[in-house]
Amino acid sequence: MIDPVVQLEAVSVRRGAATLVDRIDWVVEEDERWVVLGPNGAGKTTLMQIVSAQLHPSEGEAHVLGERLGATDVFELRPRIGLASASLAERIPRSEAVRDVVVSASYGVVGRWREEYFRPDHERAESLLNELGVARLADRTFGTLSEGERKRVQIARALMTDPELLILDEPAAGLDLGGREDLVSTLSVLALDGVAPAIVLVSHHVEEIPPNFTHVLMLRGGKVVVAGPLEHVMTEANLSATFGMPLVLEQTAGRYAARRRLRRRST
Repeated sequence: MIDPVVQLEAVSVRRGAATLVDRIDWVVEEDERWVVLGPNGAGKTTLMQIVSAQLHPSEGEAHVLGERLGATDVFELRPRIGLASASLAERIPRSEAVRDVVVSASYGVVGRWREEYFRPDHERAESLLNELGVARLADRTFGTLSEGERKRVQIARALMTDPELLILDEPAAGLDLGGREDLVSTLSVLALDGVAPAIVLVSHHVEEIPPNFTHVLMLRGGKVVVAGPLEHVMTEANLSATFGMPLVLEQTAGRYAARRRLRRRST
């Protein structure tokens, strides 16, 4: 029997008197593509820190790729996890060549120094840049790229080590409409790839959910509102409870859209 990619049991994170995530149970299987939705302060970033083996829970048990956090070497576990996030992007030197931004993930470092890379490393980096549609940017520096181009380069970097779990923390943040739609299309294709790893995508917006994603976890106030297959739990009632307001949910051609339900004027 294959272990789940992620298995959280009554996981909580506390900082002083504040509870950031509260008794979360969650299981991600290897063939699933999850979106994590919730408002600001819902606990999404803290949860991703646990799932990416950057943070241990205060209570409960967290198993990632079959390893229990607190009883395994996280420095051996982390290379098995592909991560793209705003905090990681801020650490990438703006003068770094795009091809080096990607290939340096082989050593788990940000900013190429004196590491030695071999032909297969460079070939994989070039192949990933090509798959993400940014091969033409290989010799450009990271600081000269548009926000959309940076997002694609970060995803290529996250895939460099052939991870067993891919975590994309708000990859569409800061993108304009065209950039968002390009990224959603790319992630939809990736989700269909039979050899792609399990994927967890964090977002505030249902419009950013790519077609072919399979499951959703909704958080509010550090607690799970609902979790399960998208087709079953992506409802107006669940979404309204998650964001704390009455919402209208629409679905067209595999894409979602949400807006506040307006009150009718009394006559």
